[in-house]
Amino acid sequence: MSVPDIVVYTSATCMYCQRAKLLLERKGVAFREVRIDRDTEQLAAMLERSGGSKTVPQIFIGARHVGGFDDLAELNMNGELDVLLAGG
Repeated sequence: MSVPDIVVYTSATCMYCQRAKLLLERKGVAFREVRIDRDTEQLAAMLERSGGSKTVPQIFIGARHVGGFDDLAELNMNGELDVLLAGG
């Protein structure tokens, strides 16, 4: 199985964005960072994909909207993140 596409919407000054990226880096998975503070079209795309969530990070693994850093960390603590990253 291949790792699903991972997209992390971020902004420059977001501490939780840095934590989310670090957690994913520690997992050894590639992800695409999309800076919404530089691109209003990407902000609009994030709002649409996330159902209107305005905070960053907004994290997507494949088609699944994970949510923010706290949601990602909880998935990691429960062992569910590894399943998602394995394509499950």
